[in-house]
This record gives sequence, C-alpha cells and structure tokens, in this order.
Amino acid sequence: MFKLEAGNVLLKPSQRRQLMGWLKRSSRLGARLGDFDLTIKIVKVGNQHEAIAAVHDSAGDFTCRTRMRELRDAIRELIHRLVIQLRLQRIALA
Repeated sequence: MFKLEAGNVLLKPSQRRQLMGWLKRSSRLGARLGDFDLTIKIVKVGNQHEAIAAVHDSAGDFTCRTRMRELRDAIRELIHRLVIQLRLQRIALA
C-alpha cells in the first residue's frame, strides 16, 4: 500500500503519475517481501525539497530521506535509495 503526503508542495496530476511510474519496481520488490506499507512525505523547506519514505514490510522497518533543490531530483534519489534498501532486505530475508 502506498500513501503520499504532499505537505506544503503542490503536485500536478502529471507529477503524481510520474511518481507512481517510478515506484513500480519498489512495489514489486515490496510485494515479494510481503506485508508492504510505504508512506512518502514531501515537504518544501526554504528553497529545498525534502522527501522522506517510511517503509514497513515483513523483513522490518526503515526510512529513507533526501533533500535537494529540485523536487524531481529529490524524489528520484529517494526512490533509488528505496529500491537499494528493499533489495538488501530481500537478500537478508532469503
């Protein structure tokens, strides 16, 4: 399950669709782990965008956080870190 909390950032519908497209790999990895719950929080702090992902699955809980000037870069980096951590959890669970 995904939950997106946009905070004080306005996301256009096209940006939401793009975000969901980027999350396809992490959702497949999470489904393989089981009991997958993902919450993404996006907040603008000054001139920077902060993206925080909190994940709960059968292998355990973890959070990933990025802060960058561009929203797109912050979300892409967050999803990249998220996929890496999910892969490590899958390896540890096996």
